[in-house]
Amino acid sequence: MQILLKGGILLTDDHIPRRMDLYVDDNRIMEIAEKISLEAEVVINCENRIVAPGFVNMHTHVSMTNMRTLLDDMQFSKFLETGFKLDSIRTDEDIYFGAKLGIAEMLRKGTTTFVDMYYGEDMVAKAVTETGIRSYLGWSIVNKNQTTQKGEPLKNAERFIQEYRGKGLITPFPAPHGIYSCDRDDLIASKEMADRYGLPYTIHLSENRREVYDIVKKEKKRPVEYLDGIGFISNRLIAAHTIYVTLNEIKIMGRQGVTAVNNPVSNMKLANGNFVPAVEMIQHGINFTIGTDSAASENSLDMIENAKMASLLQKNYREEGVVFPPSQVIDFMTKNPWKALGGDGGELREGALADITIIGGGISQIPLRKDNAERILIYSSNGNDVEHTIVNGRLLYSQGNFVGIDIEQLRRKNEEIFDRYSSLINS
Repeated sequence: MQILLKGGILLTDDHIPRRMDLYVDDNRIMEIAEKISLEAEVVINCENRIVAPGFVNMHTHVSMTNMRTLLDDMQFSKFLETGFKLDSIRTDEDIYFGAKLGIAEMLRKGTTTFVDMYYGEDMVAKAVTETGIRSYLGWSIVNKNQTTQKGEPLKNAERFIQEYRGKGLITPFPAPHGIYSCDRDDLIASKEMADRYGLPYTIHLSENRREVYDIVKKEKKRPVEYLDGIGFISNRLIAAHTIYVTLNEIKIMGRQGVTAVNNPVSNMKLANGNFVPAVEMIQHGINFTIGTDSAASENSLDMIENAKMASLLQKNYREEGVVFPPSQVIDFMTKNPWKALGGDGGELREGALADITIIGGGISQIPLRKDNAERILIYSSNGNDVEHTIVNGRLLYSQGNFVGIDIEQLRRKNEEIFDRYSSLINS
């Protein structure tokens, strides 16, 4: 497919936005210039629009979208307990339709790539294949004495990796759930599996105080120190949350080249407290990124909302208005993820992957100029201001229309699933 974007304000790698045309052929950005006269199958007028690299959601549980509002206003321990209870009764169909709903929401809000953690990822892979989004799917590994999965989680993860490696826009990988749900052997085996196949791997890490206190009591080390001691940490690790980390832990993560994922809205919603020591992380070499977490904990999958919260929380916490300006935050959700994922996405440049988000045209984007475009995106917009989402050179969402997604079917199926879950919780 050839797509020509005309006259948009492009967010460039040097953070000097420019009003340019952009031409896509197949799955690559082929030309960027002040005026392009080539013919294309699709021509989009991007005047008064922001053209950005596609957003990358670095941590979510996409199939939990049909659990939205079921786990609201709970203590974190109750949230986990109820979530595991629902996990134990979920069917493949529940996972598939939840994932497809979440993918539709992400495409609607400008996300072109997502990093997932869950079991039943073969059902998520089915939804990915049907919708065309780019995905990194982590099969959740939990201690076999605690799991709700059928079979052994480690074997399930390896089977999934072997089956889906190299299939379309799917990258399968191991995802040990956390140090409180995996024993030492699970963690070591997960890392070895990632090494064996040359893949990234992800874990929930230092998300709340209890997690930290429990591992200190058990191992006499803090979580990052414990994981480093068993050889778990490397530059392919994607560590979600990382709220309660000390300077020593930050230095360990930085030396190893870890990618951290900030989930500001979910962390506030779950009342996990504290603020991610983001400035120190970046100073010590940690690759900093942003995710939404699931719609069961965060209630939406809006990357722009999370980017804004990531910025404002740091400004407020540090009482320093210059911290986390839009230029830096945009990198967190576009450029930085690809340092962990590999590939050549996250930038608008000739030869890069054609994963592109087009935002604007609404009241909240007025007045839009080149010199304020980044600020308009982060401070004045939200996911509902996205007009077009292009993944791998395909226009998958455009002004209310989706490719390959029946929204009314998703509504009907997911409402049925939601009502069944609601009855179980309230019984």
